[in-house]
Amino acid sequence: MPSSPVICFGQQPCGFFPRRFLYAKFVTARRLQSEIGGEIVFFCHDSDHDHRETQTTLRHRKTNEPQTFNFTCANKVQRKFSPLFLKRIPADWPAHTARQLPNFVDARWVEAFKQTTAANAADFCLEMYRRMGLLDGIRVVRSSDPTVRRAACAVADFFVDVPHEGETVRARLIDGALKLHEGGDCYVTLPATEYTKEQISPTRDSRLRWMQSVIHCTHYIAGAGEQAYLNQADAPEITFLKRDPIDRSDEAYTDLPA
Repeated sequence: MPSSPVICFGQQPCGFFPRRFLYAKFVTARRLQSEIGGEIVFFCHDSDHDHRETQTTLRHRKTNEPQTFNFTCANKVQRKFSPLFLKRIPADWPAHTARQLPNFVDARWVEAFKQTTAANAADFCLEMYRRMGLLDGIRVVRSSDPTVRRAACAVADFFVDVPHEGETVRARLIDGALKLHEGGDCYVTLPATEYTKEQISPTRDSRLRWMQSVIHCTHYIAGAGEQAYLNQADAPEITFLKRDPIDRSDEAYTDLPA
């Protein structure tokens, strides 16, 4: 076990401006660190493939009406099945989005957005979080990192990054076969292929055990959704805490002080 506290929270990249619930996790972690010391680790689950995770809801500065933005993807296969760290951003998307942002955010965030040049959705989100100062003094551990994947424990329930129609997709191992979920009860079964630990990422239910085998945190800050499904028995050595409450939790946070 670590000799000093390791305060962790996890989240998929959740918008090029972070959703307010993620901002609340940052705030909770920093408050706890001020009380007990130690380091803060952000477990960034950028292996997730759900395109909806990066939706960014902003409010118009004059009308206060919400509008939702998201990355566009190179093709349908990539949008539906590629992990976030491999969802490529088309060359025209940043400029098109930047032209709309002055109606929604301060000029400094428009400029930060324009200066961000990452090629995929996960990198773009993380670079924006850094430009906003959210990652200052925080260690980021990414589930896409081959070093992390090699070091993680084996889990029975997992996804595998494999080639499909010219892209890398995240297929789930179900009854010994790699499958893509089309929706409802519909799946596409992919050809059998060999794979290594560097291609494996956990499912929702195996993520805590997989993450903890690498990070070895002492404290974990859980969001409202996580509290419903986290099996705390998978990591009895962790002290679990709820994130601080925040209003409009699913909208983007852009209210950082200058």
